Amino acid sequence: MYFFFTLAIILLCTKLAGDLSVRLGQPSVLGKLIVGIIIGPAMLNWVPESDMLTQMAQIGVLLLMFMAGLETDLDELNKNRNSAVAVAVGGIIFPFLLGGGAAYAFGLSMETSIFIGLLLSATSVSISVQALRDLGQSGSKESTTMLGAAIVDDILVVIALAFAMTFLGEAGDISLSMIVLKKFIFFAAIFFLGWKVVPLVLRLLSPLNVTESLISAALIICFSFAYFAEQMGIAGIIGAFAAGIAISQTKYKHDVEHKLEPIAYAIFVPIFFVSVGAQISFDGVMDNMWFIVVLSIVAIITKLVGGGLGARLTGFGKTSSLAIGAGMVSRGEVALIIATMGLDSKLLPQELFTSVVIVVILTTIVTPPMLKVIFDKKAREDAANKQAV
Repeated sequence: MYFFFTLAIILLCTKLAGDLSVRLGQPSVLGKLIVGIIIGPAMLNWVPESDMLTQMAQIGVLLLMFMAGLETDLDELNKNRNSAVAVAVGGIIFPFLLGGGAAYAFGLSMETSIFIGLLLSATSVSISVQALRDLGQSGSKESTTMLGAAIVDDILVVIALAFAMTFLGEAGDISLSMIVLKKFIFFAAIFFLGWKVVPLVLRLLSPLNVTESLISAALIICFSFAYFAEQMGIAGIIGAFAAGIAISQTKYKHDVEHKLEPIAYAIFVPIFFVSVGAQISFDGVMDNMWFIVVLSIVAIITKLVGGGLGARLTGFGKTSSLAIGAGMVSRGEVALIIATMGLDSKLLPQELFTSVVIVVILTTIVTPPMLKVIFDKKAREDAANKQAV
């Protein structure tokens, strides 16, 4: 029965924290992340760890990325594909070299340092997506480039991680050729399914004489794509995003978006935000304080510079490039999954696990206010340019 009270606490606290954050001039997602730390095990422990909450949080992030796909302009995404690749590559090289170098400077083994460099190369734009929605930038060119870059980033980091776990860890049975083949099969299948099957499924299921048959059909597609992505070794959020893009190309786009948003934001998305903050633990933090501080600074700056440089080299202005780099800073749930994999394969020592998780959470928390500052600056610049004309 306490589970129901936990849900009530989460919903009340996230709404109040989000409102306070907006009143202070920040995106609402920032308050929701911070309140997750406050009411989680690290502080008040009002929201203890629970398998049910974890599963609901996973649904939340899938719905968040599904809606991002619905709002994505496919033509704009295609136009920015070169920028997306450049942003992703820059956002991998800088964190890998400098993040791994920083870990090695703290006396960690070469294997662990390489793994930490790869972990910091990961990107999760789920938090950035919400921040961009709060700022009214979800359909912007910068937002589209971030989403495209996140897909490329996911593919490259997973392949690089497979190399690391094959040669450095205890997972010697991993087949690199099979990993690459799975990626190819996934994107080929997703393209075909999105082109031919998704419109057919929606046409067949939406007229059924049951309540909300269209939104049910959309959710079936979303969760099926997410499951298929994970089976192919790709993050489920990429599958959910692809499902959103597929449905966005049909006549049902606006109906699905209008009906799904209340479901997602009433319960599942708030639980996801709280779950991110709730994963922080302060056990043993003081012993590794300098490691956490240095690695956090490196993690933030390298994505900011690497992603921003990739955007700048492909035609974006200074402020837009900075915004794109900032949007790639959050490591989110993708890096948390990689950290767990490193723990299981002995590439990440148990005594460093909490420290790495804190670094990941910090990169996630700083992303919304950075985006707020940069997009406010961009708005002022755009207004000044219009006046000059």
